[in-house]
Amino acid sequence: MSLQPLPLPVRTARLTLRLPRPEDAEDLLTYYSRADVAQYLLEEPWTPDQTGRQLAKRVARIGLDAEARALALVWEHGGRVIGDTALWLTEERGEVAELGWVMHPDCSGQGLATEAVAAVLDAAFGVYGLHRVTAQMDARNIASARLCERLGMQREAHLRQNWWSKGEWTDTLIYGILAADWAKS
Repeated sequence: MSLQPLPLPVRTARLTLRLPRPEDAEDLLTYYSRADVAQYLLEEPWTPDQTGRQLAKRVARIGLDAEARALALVWEHGGRVIGDTALWLTEERGEVAELGWVMHPDCSGQGLATEAVAAVLDAAFGVYGLHRVTAQMDARNIASARLCERLGMQREAHLRQNWWSKGEWTDTLIYGILAADWAKS
C-alpha cells in the first residue's frame, strides 16, 4: 500500500468527491432518514438527533494512510450532497479493503453511483496501491449488485441467512475486484 494521501477533491465528469463537513448534515439526513434507503443498511433510518454522531464518524475517516485506516467521501452534484462512499482497510498489511456506498434514491438511474464508485476504485488501486477491494451487501439490494457488475467486480459468494438484521436472517452477496482486473477495464 502506498502511504501517499489521496489528492482531494476528486472530480469526475459530473461529481465532486470530497471529505464530509459538518454543513453536510442536512443533505445526508435527506436520504439516510428514508426507510427505503435504510432497508439494506445495518442501521435504522437516521433521526435528526443521530445525524451529528453519524457525521462525526465519517469526518474522522480522512484516508487509508491516516489513523482510522478509512476514507469517507461525499458526492456533490448540483451544489448538494447526493451520496457518499466509504473505503476501509480490512487486513493488517493494508492491501485489501472493503467499499460501501449510499445514494439518494431521487438521483438513481443516471449513472452517478457508477461514476462515483469508479473514481473511488481508481483511487484504491492507483493512489493507495491496493491489491483487492470487496463489497458486501444484502442480497436483496439488486441495484448495488448491478453496480458491482457494471464496474467489473466478480460475484464471489452468496452467503445464505448469515446475518441477523432488523429482526430477520438475511443473505449477503460478496463482490470483489483485483488491481489487475481494474487495470484491464
